[in-house]
Amino acid sequence: MKYRLSLFLLFCLLLVGILISLSVGRMSISLENVVATLLGNNTNEIENNVILILRLPRIFTALLVGAGLAIAGVTYQGVFKNPLVSPDLLGVSGGACIGASIAILLGLGAFSIQSFAFVGGIIAVTLTMLVPILMRRDSMIILVLAGIIVGGFMGASLGLIKYLADPETQLADIVYWSLGSLTKSNFKNLLAFSPIMILTAFVLFLLRWRINLLSLGEQQAKLIGVNIKMERNLMILCSTLLTASAVCLSGTIGWIGLVIPHLARLLIGDDNIKTLPLAALIGAIFLLLIDTLARNLYTEEIPLGILTGFIGAPFFAWVLVKQRMVK
Repeated sequence: MKYRLSLFLLFCLLLVGILISLSVGRMSISLENVVATLLGNNTNEIENNVILILRLPRIFTALLVGAGLAIAGVTYQGVFKNPLVSPDLLGVSGGACIGASIAILLGLGAFSIQSFAFVGGIIAVTLTMLVPILMRRDSMIILVLAGIIVGGFMGASLGLIKYLADPETQLADIVYWSLGSLTKSNFKNLLAFSPIMILTAFVLFLLRWRINLLSLGEQQAKLIGVNIKMERNLMILCSTLLTASAVCLSGTIGWIGLVIPHLARLLIGDDNIKTLPLAALIGAIFLLLIDTLARNLYTEEIPLGILTGFIGAPFFAWVLVKQRMVK
């Protein structure tokens, strides 16, 4: 009952948040006119263009990215049996930043930058997955350490690219992209990357009860017939593709994949069957709120990564305190 009520309330909050986000901005539009535009009854073409061309694809992107990062966070934390794991554990965010930065250095367009980011993220995770194979040690600890190594290498490479970039034109784009932004959101980008995100999220949604089994530990999971290696790799693959696609659409946004799963568990418990859908809704609402604040707090748009850091860090501390009190 509590789970269904939470889903219903969060869904209502999501709808209200979408309407408010469509309404506020540099050009304020009344909620009545927003609803009229969505229903096709608004005769003001300027308001229609602002809502349908500028704000609506941006809101869809925020919802998709927020939900995707939260789902990936729940999956990673369950598979690795570590509540401090985030979706960029295996270096996908760092690799995506490198790919996007290279595209910016080459002077390519927005879609090419996102494509390079996706490829860079996949390459980084592939390198991470190769380390345990080369060491011939199929261990979760080795995999985590490999992610740290690859992430550190990607960070150093990004620093070199920033050093080589033209400070007048390229550097600002690289820094702004690496901090996260939905400024360039449009339906073309959504159509390119949303199918991957929706498909991988759907697979993880179907497998969410298997995350509970993997969370038990290898010995217990083997006793009840779980193919640990296959299922773990499938979940890591889907989470990686989900995260890489999200980074392509929004740049690097921290804290969502780390904090939101904890909040979902605080509301409903450790059962991933319930936690994953709840986290998806909370993640979508959270990023929608962050993006609305980012484009309205100041005359210039604030990068999303800055706001998620300022809000996410103390919020995570509060969640940890609440979890300790509950236990």
